[in-house]
Amino acid sequence: MKKLMKLSIKLMMVAALLVVIAKEAAAGEMPPPANTNTPARAKLPRLVDLGADKCIPCKKMAPILKELKTEYAGQMEVDFIDVWKKSDAAKPYKLLLIPTQIFYDANGKELFRHEGFYGKADILTKWKELGVSLVERK
Repeated sequence: MKKLMKLSIKLMMVAALLVVIAKEAAAGEMPPPANTNTPARAKLPRLVDLGADKCIPCKKMAPILKELKTEYAGQMEVDFIDVWKKSDAAKPYKLLLIPTQIFYDANGKELFRHEGFYGKADILTKWKELGVSLVERK
């Protein structure tokens, strides 16, 4: 009876470990949390900037993100997540440092990730390299 109990415990531990591993593996392939501001959101490429409004490089990113959001409205989504204010919202992104910019295709697949300050021209060049054509709207 003791052997059966020990075997059952070992099997439950292995099963729990497999569940954790499966969740971690799936987390890397799941699309990022969607911007749910509109019920029927159009599928657009998405730039997510993860930072903090008190971080110096992040502060330098803020006007760039604002310009991109305005100039390329309807062509891509631009989102900022303050990881110091909303740490739970940042968890799925598995950050190493801030700011981090993550480029997603229209289906939510991560295409590219950059850590540190990233200039507007660099962002637009990267979108072009990734095959996303953007036309500036003034």
